[in-house]
Amino acid sequence: MTNPFENRAASLKGAAADITPVTPDDLNDLPHPALALYVETAGAVCFASIAGHVRTVMVGDFAILPVATARVLATGTTATGIHAFTVS
Repeated sequence: MTNPFENRAASLKGAAADITPVTPDDLNDLPHPALALYVETAGAVCFASIAGHVRTVMVGDFAILPVATARVLATGTTATGIHAFTVS
């Protein structure tokens, strides 16, 4: 199968190129910034946005959090099964 997107630049307005599991970490950013987060199990998600703000939000099961994210913090995060939508 050919890739119809191979000649296009990654876009923050389009679909994610991949979804990767996230291990919350207080010290390290995600390997690639996330366009959004997907959370399998409800709880609090504490994250640093691309804008540099630390936020904590409560989400339900199977939630999509549509905020560009640099880091998901371990401290304060109780939700599990977190995945990052990435463009690279």
